[in-house]
Amino acid sequence: MTGVEPGDAPEPCEDPRPAPAGAFDEAARAAVYHAIHSRRDVRDQFRAEPLPDDLLRRLLEAAHAAPSVGFMQPWSFIVIRDAGVKEKAWQAFSRANEEAAGLFADEQQALYRSLKLEGIRKAPVSICITCDPDRAGPVVLGRTHNPRMDVYSTVCAVQNLWLAARAEGVGVGWVSIFRDEDVRQILDIPERVEIVAWLCVGYVDALYEAPELALKGWRQRLDLDALIFEDGWGKPAGR
Repeated sequence: MTGVEPGDAPEPCEDPRPAPAGAFDEAARAAVYHAIHSRRDVRDQFRAEPLPDDLLRRLLEAAHAAPSVGFMQPWSFIVIRDAGVKEKAWQAFSRANEEAAGLFADEQQALYRSLKLEGIRKAPVSICITCDPDRAGPVVLGRTHNPRMDVYSTVCAVQNLWLAARAEGVGVGWVSIFRDEDVRQILDIPERVEIVAWLCVGYVDALYEAPELALKGWRQRLDLDALIFEDGWGKPAGR
């Protein structure tokens, strides 16, 4: 046998040396927290101009640098620029969005319908991020007792890309309203591969100062103190 088969254990490094683990300097720390707290989900405000290839590559490299259980790296990235493919995706979203609107009642339904959700058509690039559960073989370190760890790892890749995009002045919108089988058919995704995220990516002129859904009265950010327990569920911290 030549090469390494999927699932085979790699040869260990002879002398692995950890890198320094000190804190970033003040400016670098501030930049990280600024990216976290100013990141927004963009629904409609994309500019049409294309993203440079090198910038898109940096975003994908950031996503690929995400942590993954068992270092399985289950993600793949389908980059969509073709207008015809995006139109098919928008039609699939539009059908699902109409179904979703019917689940809300009265004033909430009216507010839902007022939200502009045009990212698929407006953004110059979409990225469909998938999870391959077979990437590291049938038995994966860390996934032995929780089979969803591969999907959780893929979501880390989504967040990495999103924060890198914020640092680059690029907007991202996560489209989750679609029937899985529609997107699977449009992009010819195998049945065993899970669709995790459809991201609309492109330049924007501005971002909301707070999450759009909070500003428009859909839902407010919860109080962090009410969500922190200590040494067990429901036990408030510090008591």
